[in-house]
Amino acid sequence: MASSEIVRIGCLGLGKVVEYHHLPGLRLDPRARLVGVCDVDPVLAAQRAEQWGADWHTTDFRQLCAASDIDAVIIATPNDTHRPLAMAAIQHGKHVLCEKPLGLSAAEAGEVYRSARDANVVHMTAFTYRFAPSMRYLKHLIASGDLGSPRHFRSQRFLDLPETSWGWRQYLATAGAGDLFDMTIHRIDFAMDLLGPLQRVTGAIAQFAQRDRTSDGSSCPPSQVDDWSCLIGHFAQGAVGVWEGTTVAKGYGNDGYGHEWAEVNGAEGSAVYRLRDPHHILLGRTGQDLHSVPVPREFLTPSGSPRSSNSGDPATIFRYDLVWEFVSAIVEQRDAVPDFYDGLQAQIVADAVLQSHQEQRWVELGVVPR
Repeated sequence: MASSEIVRIGCLGLGKVVEYHHLPGLRLDPRARLVGVCDVDPVLAAQRAEQWGADWHTTDFRQLCAASDIDAVIIATPNDTHRPLAMAAIQHGKHVLCEKPLGLSAAEAGEVYRSARDANVVHMTAFTYRFAPSMRYLKHLIASGDLGSPRHFRSQRFLDLPETSWGWRQYLATAGAGDLFDMTIHRIDFAMDLLGPLQRVTGAIAQFAQRDRTSDGSSCPPSQVDDWSCLIGHFAQGAVGVWEGTTVAKGYGNDGYGHEWAEVNGAEGSAVYRLRDPHHILLGRTGQDLHSVPVPREFLTPSGSPRSSNSGDPATIFRYDLVWEFVSAIVEQRDAVPDFYDGLQAQIVADAVLQSHQEQRWVELGVVPR
């Protein structure tokens, strides 16, 4: 694709993730245009087409994937549909940005990755937190050796969500898992982006909320998935990591953002990323306690991003860079970062957590070639 051409995008799934994250990023990028939208709800599809300025709408994903006026698709649908929708788009030569997880298992994620790779289309997994300015700066500090040899990684993601139904998200057949696949998998991904591949993990999951009522009080089948997950891991380069996530931590509402803390302790210093303040990082060394430091300007937005770091909630606006990176990879004819291989790697770890919990043991992780 020539750099002067417009990337024509279609959206599969038209819920809040697209509305809050993908659409604003798409609208900021003059190289991209929303052409078609698709949802199983015909009323929502029609509404979104009108609200978002799409040329047309449909309830048939096959029509959107086959459309000659679509170059790339964004998939933001229930987890069990990710693999079939991505496969349909790939088969028609479309570039694909897909929400995580890529499938309900590493086997499904691997099929999606290999299909996209072999079809030579741009493929991207929606691991949005990689784009947080403080996370980008944290990666720089580690790579530059400023913290010394990394020793420990630590991640906490606590939310206080209503204990009513999650809809499709609370059933194994449609979600695959709960907090582990929804929240913790993000933290698995950015930990490996910071410190490299994991060698072995042990983990556990638990469920505390039945979620057998909808928000209006109607009964529904109870939840089958976890609302708490944790793991301990050994990185191949020698560091260790601890992750914990939950959606039932009372008092951690924080305007819907909850609590997020990701920390690396190195031989020379420590650094902390926090979701609610992504324009600052905590830094500390022996004799110097952790203290807030502004993220340098060059890390606030990627070079070339049309987004302003001064406009909007810092904890939200960095997510717009996801679509910018996807479009950039298409225009520049290069791999997107993070891609489906990264999605597969994170899925392998998440699957290993479930296996560890079931078998009550450590699980060794193999190396999957690109």
